[in-house]
Amino acid sequence: MIWSPLAAMNTLISSTTLAHPIMIIDWNTIDTVLLDMDGTLLDLHYDNYFWSTYLPKRYADIKNIPLDLAEANLRQHIRSLEGTLNWYCLDYWSEALEINIGELKAEPAITHKIIERPHTLAFLQFLHAQNKHVVLVTNAHPTGLNMKIAATTFGEYLHHIVSSHQFQTPKEEQRFWQYLSEHLLALAHGKPTFDPARTLFIDDNERILQAADTYGIAHTIGIHQPDSTILRQLAIPNAIHHFTEIMH
Repeated sequence: MIWSPLAAMNTLISSTTLAHPIMIIDWNTIDTVLLDMDGTLLDLHYDNYFWSTYLPKRYADIKNIPLDLAEANLRQHIRSLEGTLNWYCLDYWSEALEINIGELKAEPAITHKIIERPHTLAFLQFLHAQNKHVVLVTNAHPTGLNMKIAATTFGEYLHHIVSSHQFQTPKEEQRFWQYLSEHLLALAHGKPTFDPARTLFIDDNERILQAADTYGIAHTIGIHQPDSTILRQLAIPNAIHHFTEIMH
């Protein structure tokens, strides 16, 4: 049998499809698709690596303290704020640590790790072909958000970009979803283009998915492995590994 790149690609696609079952979605019941960024559209490895490895090293160097002390202090501080807006706020961390976190996150030694997850662009193109209203809904601080938009190409497929910092409350809180609804309706100039009953939301965070479900977002989907270097399997039934599982 003669080997060909096309045959090899078809085999790879078939294997991937078999490994991850298809999730049936009636796209006719969905008008709006809300998408998380870090861990959903983008590989979460960049952020995980920055906070767990890169920042402690740079912080230890800048403050001239032992690395193990920097790691311990940062770990405790970060964990104490998980789920709050400050946990995501680069301004907060810059002030608390007395270093410019935005500048550190933009250093060339780490920005090469900002990459899209597999099939992200294909999925966004699929949504565009389906005439869906696509909104990025992220807890990312505007500084980091703008940097990632500039470093990638997924932004051109979005109708709107919303950061929870606009509303001063994270996606984990019900207030965020109320503010988001009001914001999207205002952008539509009074036209009822945002209906939670006809909305799909995709995120890698179970707590945030639950918050969206509680608010009334009809369709929610989780991401099993947001960081390509860390194996993870969500316990919830509606979760996928790759967007190809719902592109049909």
